[in-house]
Amino acid sequence: MVNILSLIIYAICLIIAITIHEFSHALTADRLGDPTPRSQGRLTLNPLKHLDPIGTIMIFLVHFGWGKPVPIDPYNLKNPKKDEMLISLAGPASNLIFAALLSLIVRFIPLGLLATFLLSTAIQFNVLLAVFNLIPIPPLDGSKILLNLLPTSISEQWQEAFNQYGFILLIAFLFIPISNGATLVNIIVTPIMGFITHLLLG
Repeated sequence: MVNILSLIIYAICLIIAITIHEFSHALTADRLGDPTPRSQGRLTLNPLKHLDPIGTIMIFLVHFGWGKPVPIDPYNLKNPKKDEMLISLAGPASNLIFAALLSLIVRFIPLGLLATFLLSTAIQFNVLLAVFNLIPIPPLDGSKILLNLLPTSISEQWQEAFNQYGFILLIAFLFIPISNGATLVNIIVTPIMGFITHLLLG
């Protein structure tokens, strides 16, 4: 029963984190002049509009998953490079802000054991989603941020390389052991996530 309850809490927290993340992409794009997310029904906090079927299944199998990417049309943006970077940053930023707000509740309001576990788990998943998505590998947000920071000529070359090898890079990052069985996710993401979580929760 404890394992089932933990799984339910993990799933709820991750679904909320994904929903906030994708909604923030959509809201930022809409505010910057691109109506595409609104026309696709993504300007909502309804989780069903943001969850990817396979990503949702993975939530229950490996306690991690992903949502459907928010479609945008750069031609609707006044400053495509800058605005697309802001849209990409909005998702991770919203997760960190939400985690910070939850941490204030955990630290300063007396809660029961279950409520503390629920909010602490939500904080960890939001931090994880933020840090993981800042990795500069497609289709993660970090790749779009990187491409828009680079000069156009270099960005186009990197975009071509990403199109060819992005998926392979992501698989390698997630699953191929580098040192003592640890993957690059363990080596890079886990320490950063732990540091931020420690700052928030003490």
